[in-house]
Amino acid sequence: MKHFFAFWCCLLPLGLWAQRTPPPPPADAPVQAARTELVLDPTFDEVQVQTLPADTAVVLLIRHEEPGLRHRAHYVFQQYGADLHLRREVPVDIPPEFEMQRLCAEPGIVYALFRAPETAGKLLAVAYDAHGGQLRVQPFDTKLCRQVVGLKAMAGRLLVNVTLADQQHQTVLLLNVANGQFQFLPSLYEPLDTELTSVADRPAGRAEFVLSQSNGRKQRLQLKRLSADQGQLLSSEFVQTESERSLLTAQLSPPEDTAARLLAGTYGLRDLHYAQGLFATDLTPRATATTATGRPALRFYDFKRFRHFFDYLNPTREAKLRGRAARREAREASPLQWHYHLLLHEMLRQPDGGYTLVAEVYTPQYSYSPYNGLPLSPYAVTGHNSYSAFGGYAPYNNYGSNRAFVGFRTTHVLVCGFDKRGNLLWDNNFVVGPGLVRSGLEEAVQPLTLANGHLVLAYLLDNELHYKRINQSEASPNDTKVDLLTSASAQVEKVLDVSQPDLLPWGDNTFIASGFQRIKVDRGAERQVFFLQALHF
Repeated sequence: MKHFFAFWCCLLPLGLWAQRTPPPPPADAPVQAARTELVLDPTFDEVQVQTLPADTAVVLLIRHEEPGLRHRAHYVFQQYGADLHLRREVPVDIPPEFEMQRLCAEPGIVYALFRAPETAGKLLAVAYDAHGGQLRVQPFDTKLCRQVVGLKAMAGRLLVNVTLADQQHQTVLLLNVANGQFQFLPSLYEPLDTELTSVADRPAGRAEFVLSQSNGRKQRLQLKRLSADQGQLLSSEFVQTESERSLLTAQLSPPEDTAARLLAGTYGLRDLHYAQGLFATDLTPRATATTATGRPALRFYDFKRFRHFFDYLNPTREAKLRGRAARREAREASPLQWHYHLLLHEMLRQPDGGYTLVAEVYTPQYSYSPYNGLPLSPYAVTGHNSYSAFGGYAPYNNYGSNRAFVGFRTTHVLVCGFDKRGNLLWDNNFVVGPGLVRSGLEEAVQPLTLANGHLVLAYLLDNELHYKRINQSEASPNDTKVDLLTSASAQVEKVLDVSQPDLLPWGDNTFIASGFQRIKVDRGAERQVFFLQALHF
């Protein structure tokens, strides 16, 4: 017995060392090319990150609050170069009444938008010039806007999706940061439950919006093109179907491609809350001219037509589901009703001239308690896309029930390739882990187009990067992950806690990972940092 105990005592240090040694990275893991750490604490500091791929820069907006001096915050812009070394630091004076809302950018300029929560309609825009470090701070007193939901920059102006003080409508606010002029765009005055997506044509100085319009039974889409200088309505058109299908929401192809104009999105059947599949249509004049009605020809793709959509199920469940759908189709019965919510990313242009659509499939998550009987705030959740206003408010807030909304969980990601005419070329799927839950309905998975035309889908979960390489419909592992390295030395470090992890594409086959980490050095003290890390595929 004595020798047996001594044997295990000898093995114990080896076992502890094995637990601390991370597993070897996968063969296709990204190169963790650069890392920088800032001594910041999430208790007192807030950090917003904006990548500028065309300028090979990363810009941070840092809000620091001194301990014990509440509401005495200091703001500073920090700019980092390709090696993540600090290039420039520029402080900015923000009055204490304002709170940070959102960041956005156009080449060379980062915009920050602030709102005064105690004064309705009061906004403050800050423009940071990444080339020279100059700042422009511009206040706006709009009187009517209540919440800031979306933000895009175009030709020195900001397109701000806002909800209005009547708590029933949304619109787009055009802010001229150079001269302080603003205007609400009356052509985009819509109810709160309207889906609203947009693309910006910065070289041409135009923006195009896709709006959903419903009579309670059917839904169609309206496309509106506006100028960026004064917000004039340049053109308007409807896209609808005369069948029992309803068009729910959609994205337009990037407007820089003048030879194509593809619209792709989701459609439903009898329930407007759920998607039955995807549709696509070519909106170029040559396509619409060939249809008998003069309307664009719509191509519909039920989820059962996708090769990989149900990969998130085990093979037995998938086979049963497809069998049920096939039997209903054989006897010409009404199709199975799917119950999926999809969040559409902006379409990505591919080298072969086609487009890739990335759509996250999500479900609302709730906690249940006998004490959750109070009404939920109508401003607790955002809409069904990142440039939307509270379209998800009705289905998720249950007044008087014993459940409380806690967030959205992404279950899997559908990736589709279309040609310019809207023909489906291929599809793939990224099955994500159960821990990917966020409080607001914005993109949880980030796509990165590689130089060879392949696609990487990735997200951060704690200290792990989860990713999948997509080469059209080729099968590839769904559970590939790698730990973020905190040190290039041989010294063992352990990440004890991660908060606010974020991932952004940075161009040139590179992601930028960021967040707060609490790190324990072997036989040393802990450190609390905010990190930036370049991940090169």
